[in-house]
Amino acid sequence: MKLFSAAVATAAVLVAGSASAQDATKGKSVFNQCKACHMLDKALVGPPLKGVVGRKAGSVEGYSYSALMKAAGEAGLVWNDQELVEYLKNPTEYLKTYVSSKGKTASGASKMVFMLASEDQRKNVVAYLDEQK
Repeated sequence: MKLFSAAVATAAVLVAGSASAQDATKGKSVFNQCKACHMLDKALVGPPLKGVVGRKAGSVEGYSYSALMKAAGEAGLVWNDQELVEYLKNPTEYLKTYVSSKGKTASGASKMVFMLASEDQRKNVVAYLDEQK
């Protein structure tokens, strides 16, 4: 019986893991929503996103970031998959929480008003961005 329970638990973990796996191909499609403001190689309304994974927040030379984004970068925010997935859910709230968690204060809002509610879509678009080195 214990062996059966362990097998069922393992199968449940594998199914749950595959359901939340990141899909860069789907992410490329989701990125089409971002193209109104972002390109990979040059700034539009937003900064270029090529190489965003691993980059310090608010650090693209020549782009005019919000005070809140600059404060997050100064507080040590470096974009990784997890940070980006959370940021895309609610950019302003995420940045304010990040800055305050570092004992800093900042006012204002993120310039990015777009929010991506679906966690799967957020993970997929981040997987796509992760490939754009």
